[in-house]
Amino acid sequence: MMMMILRTQRWSRLTTLRLVHSTETGILRNERGFSSDRNLSYREKLRSELLVEIKRDDAVALFQSMFRSRPLPTVIDFNRLFSGIARTKQYGLVLSLCKQMDLKGIAYDLYTLNIVINCFCRSRKLGFAFSVMGKMLKLGYEPNTITFSTLINGLCLQGRVSQAVELVDRMVEMKVFPHLITLNTIVNGLCLQDRVSEAMALIDRMMANGCHPDQFTYGPVMNRMCKSGNTALALDLFRKMEGRKIKLDVVIYNMIIDGLCKDGSLEDAFTLFNEMETKGVKADVITYNSLIGGFCSFGRWDDAAQLLRDMVAREITPNLFTFNALIDPLVKEGKLTEAKELYNEMILRGIDPDIITYSSLIHGLCIDNRLDEADQMLDLMVSKGCDPDIVTYNILINGYCKSKRVDDGMRLFRSMSVRGVIANTVTYSTLIQGFCQSGQLDDAKELFQEMVSQGVHPNIVTYKILLDGLCDNGEVEEALGILEKMHKSKMELDIGMYNIIIHGMCNASKVDEAWNLFSSLPLKGVKRDVKTYNIMIGGLCRKSSLSEADMLFTKMKEDGTAPSDCTYNTLIRAHLRGSDISNSVELIEEMKRCGFAANASTIKMVMDMLVDGRLDKSFLDMLS
Repeated sequence: MMMMILRTQRWSRLTTLRLVHSTETGILRNERGFSSDRNLSYREKLRSELLVEIKRDDAVALFQSMFRSRPLPTVIDFNRLFSGIARTKQYGLVLSLCKQMDLKGIAYDLYTLNIVINCFCRSRKLGFAFSVMGKMLKLGYEPNTITFSTLINGLCLQGRVSQAVELVDRMVEMKVFPHLITLNTIVNGLCLQDRVSEAMALIDRMMANGCHPDQFTYGPVMNRMCKSGNTALALDLFRKMEGRKIKLDVVIYNMIIDGLCKDGSLEDAFTLFNEMETKGVKADVITYNSLIGGFCSFGRWDDAAQLLRDMVAREITPNLFTFNALIDPLVKEGKLTEAKELYNEMILRGIDPDIITYSSLIHGLCIDNRLDEADQMLDLMVSKGCDPDIVTYNILINGYCKSKRVDDGMRLFRSMSVRGVIANTVTYSTLIQGFCQSGQLDDAKELFQEMVSQGVHPNIVTYKILLDGLCDNGEVEEALGILEKMHKSKMELDIGMYNIIIHGMCNASKVDEAWNLFSSLPLKGVKRDVKTYNIMIGGLCRKSSLSEADMLFTKMKEDGTAPSDCTYNTLIRAHLRGSDISNSVELIEEMKRCGFAANASTIKMVMDMLVDGRLDKSFLDMLS
């Protein structure tokens, strides 16, 4: 009877602690906070769910109450507290309380030391973590799998994967075998550093020691192989995994299918897609996105559309990436109508377009020369809270410049800075080219100076655009001055740059200077291409230095540069102008043997010479 009374009193006391009566509302409330359970013993608190999300003050209070308890709790009880605090990522607090426990004479055990090592690793204090391992050995404890795994994870977190590999090998030497999670951690770390062969070697060593890899082990390896273009190697690994009875989930299939699609192996990708279905692995939206993107990239629109219908029929909802995968390639193929239909469909489905969607459509409208609609699309995306970036602006600015509306391009250029978008090299280069092509050379030069003053560095493309504009407008000397500055700045100049200058010199009747530059190219370490020879041959022909042009034509072939249709047509017209019919005939026959034909300029010259009687009709027949 007395026992029943005591139990009833104890139950009443505990219940009173949990139920708080509100005098204002008359409602009984159940208080779940840690502080409302002060009368619980520390053992009950350590066992309760209250430890799961323990706050700092509550943890300290519990630790202090444990030290006031008699008899003192065991190290096991303290370990339970430290583990609970560590799970809330309060690593500094754990280390502080552990130190206090040690000072109060309660010795660490192996479990405590592992907790301390973990907290140091998580705090990125690996030196201290390894010092604790040294202390562990001095105390006579043997590091176990948890000890090594914790240190290995810490090393990987800091990118010190080589040391992690050394440590796992040391584990095996000490007959302490790693968990699969440890192996997976190191393999992932190696793959993040693109060290796939080392990852595979480690897997093989661990398999020899009885550690069996799973799909999570091979996943990072396969992902890295596919991303680096080694899809065939990844597929070989995939088949090995099959042979080892390793479960292949949709994630693994998606990696291979995506890699095959990017390689253009669409039939292999589709075969694997069908294979996964027969093996009971259900495709997801990522699977379909890879296939749709692959088929679109190679112009197989009907197959992509069928896949879209198929995924909808299977109740796999297309997402933003699905629509972007379709819209962008459609635009690039000039299928703007179909792209806009998909855009409308995604709006109906409640999918908000992103910057890629809008930029793709703006690009398509620019290609179609529907620039006002492109400008409206830009305003629409801004109104929808989708801020255009420099790529979007560059697309529209390029559209304006190509349509000879460079002033509109400049208006957009000035307005984008108000929106906080900073112009880059592509922006300036596009506008400079627009001014050059519109004959506004002074504006082009002024913008180039602004570009430099704004700290935007011109690249080789910018200089080519500017030099081409200068040469086309007869300002060859200024172009040569800029070329000289580029030489002094140690900028690496390619053959394209020299072709522009040589062409400008020839057009300005500076053929001798052009010849000197042409001849100096091998000394500069620059290899002349077919365009260089064609420009120089054309310059010599315009100067009526036909014999030199013929010699250069012979030298061109000796140097291993195959003549093009432009080379033959230029020389044929030059010989016809000089009434050298026999050489013209030889060149025509050689040109036809090489698979080339007379161009419009050559045919027009022949027709004019037929009309005035300088050629007979048989010459025209020979051209056809």
